[in-house]
Amino acid sequence: MTSIDVLFSKDKKSLVSTDLPSPLYHQLYSLIKTNILNGTLHFSEKLPSEDEVAREFDVSRITVKRAMNELANDGLVDRARGKGTHVIYKYTPTPVQAPLVGVLEEIDSIARESVATVFECSMLKPPQAIRTEFGISVSDTLFHLIRTRERVGSVFGYFESWTAGVIVPQNTDIFVRESRHKYFRECGVEFTHTKQTLSAVAADENMADKLAIEVGSPLLHLTRCSYKRENTKEVLVDHLQAFYNPKLFQYQMELNLD
Repeated sequence: MTSIDVLFSKDKKSLVSTDLPSPLYHQLYSLIKTNILNGTLHFSEKLPSEDEVAREFDVSRITVKRAMNELANDGLVDRARGKGTHVIYKYTPTPVQAPLVGVLEEIDSIARESVATVFECSMLKPPQAIRTEFGISVSDTLFHLIRTRERVGSVFGYFESWTAGVIVPQNTDIFVRESRHKYFRECGVEFTHTKQTLSAVAADENMADKLAIEVGSPLLHLTRCSYKRENTKEVLVDHLQAFYNPKLFQYQMELNLD
C-alpha cells in the first residue's frame, strides 16, 4: 500500500465528514497535515490533484483548494501550476528514550537463548565509512566480529560489528553462547549511551546464504552505535549492524511513562 493509498483509506476518509463540527476544509487540512508531519506523506511526494482528492473525500474542489492553500501557508507543501502539489516538509523521526541497562539486558538474554556461529573474529583496518564514524586514521585497526545466531536449528540473525578498545580474545568460542558485551565488560569497556535505527532492507547474496533465505527477502535492519563521553565529547566505541529474518525474530520494546 502506498502513502496515497493510506491517505485514501476508509478510516482516513471517515475523518472528513459533514457530521463533524469543524469546517470540511479544516478537517481535510488537519488530516493531510498530520500525515505529512508523521512521515506518511514524505518529502518531495506529489499529492493527488484537487479533483482526485475531492472525489475520494466527496467534498467540493473549493474545499480541497482551501485545504491545500492552508498547507502551503504552513510551509508543508509547494503548489505550482502545471506541476501539482508536492510535500516540502522533511520528516525527522524523534528518538525514543529508553534506559541503556534494559537494552543491554535484552542483548545478554538473546545471546543466552541462542547459539552463534563465528565467521570472522580479528583485528582489521575498517572501511572508510567506519573509519570516519570512529574518527580514526587509515592505519588504525578495530576489533571486527561477524557471526550469525540461531535458535532450535533456525538462523534468525546476521551480525557485523566494529569495536574500539578491545582485542581478539584467546578463545573465540566465548561468543557462541554469550554476548559481546560480557567480553567488553571484562575488558573494561563501558558505554554511556547508544543510538539505534531500525529499517527494512532486502537480503543480498551474502545475507541470503547465511540466513538460508531467498535473495531479495525482506530483513529487519538494526544499526546500533554505542558511545562513551570524554568530558563533553561523544566518542564512538562500538558500531553494530544486525540483520534479522522477520519470520523468526521480532524486535520488541516496552516503554513506561516513568
